[in-house]
Amino acid sequence: MHIGLIGLGKMGFNMRERMRRGGIEVTGFDRNQDIADVASVDELIAALPAPRLVWVMVPSGDITDAVIS
Repeated sequence: MHIGLIGLGKMGFNMRERMRRGGIEVTGFDRNQDIADVASVDELIAALPAPRLVWVMVPSGDITDAVIS
């Protein structure tokens, strides 16, 4: 299994690491390029085999259009 994970904050980063330890291939994207595996969402999509599985982690509470964009 190969999954894409968008949002590598506190929760997303740890989820990526646990999934990898469990044998799941994970490619992660985050605006913080220090922790991202790819530089853009387009690169993330290109890295995933079809059918693509993408998990999006966003902060709880009031979500602005900037977070979704």
